[in-house]
Amino acid sequence: MYLVIGATAHFGRQAVEELVAAGAPVRALTRTPERAELPEEVDVVRGDLTKPETLPAALAGVEAAFLVLQYGMDVAPLLAAAGQAGVRRLVFLSSGAVVPGAERQPDVIAQYHRDVERAIEASGIEWTFLRLLFPAINSLTFAMQLQGGDVIRAPYAEAAFSAVHERDVAEVVARTLIGGGHAGRAYDLTGPESLTQAQQVGILGEMLGRPLTVEDLDPEVVLEQMSRFMDPEFLAALFGLMAQAVGKPAPVNDVIEQITGHPARAYARWAADHRADFGG
Repeated sequence: MYLVIGATAHFGRQAVEELVAAGAPVRALTRTPERAELPEEVDVVRGDLTKPETLPAALAGVEAAFLVLQYGMDVAPLLAAAGQAGVRRLVFLSSGAVVPGAERQPDVIAQYHRDVERAIEASGIEWTFLRLLFPAINSLTFAMQLQGGDVIRAPYAEAAFSAVHERDVAEVVARTLIGGGHAGRAYDLTGPESLTQAQQVGILGEMLGRPLTVEDLDPEVVLEQMSRFMDPEFLAALFGLMAQAVGKPAPVNDVIEQITGHPARAYARWAADHRADFGG
């Protein structure tokens, strides 16, 4: 049995679909099974990582689990329950902000994810880390703006990222959960191309047949406004990562192709797959 934790979010849901397509027995952990809307082959169970008493039943008979954590979530109860249940392998969706080999990480995002990685390493359970910096689904934040016109307003318009299609992540998850040869490996996942946010908006415009433009906002003003209702340290780290990505190409590798057997999907493919989200 393969367990997906965070099964109703973007990455978890598609990981479930990939496992089902591979013919693997899948269990999905969610706080709200009645709203899961997952394939009928999936064993959907109620569970909550903040309620350790809900975990043993979900982990019973599980060979390997895919783990997506909300930032700041304590992983200790899950690791304790997984160890007691005899789970053999964990695949953790970590952050590409992690600096390999650094005792102290450069920001709170990298530090949190590296701390989780260390806890998993110390658990004695076989592990694989998938380090993802910029998922293409971040562009969904543009969709609401496009309802009111053809201008996207965002800080760091010239920050470049190699955006990753969530379906590619799901395929990697399925292969690392089911297949061998991935124990003790940390994979940096990238898309096939480096694109600035402005270039991404241009691709969205071509897909929609609309002349979209970008207004580059003052990062300090946006940061101050967002910090009123979001974690200031987290936001400062996020903005720091974007600032570092200005004026230089994003790293691109072929890890997704090595694992899945096909090249990573381009951003234009992602845009086409999400046409409906942008009103197209």
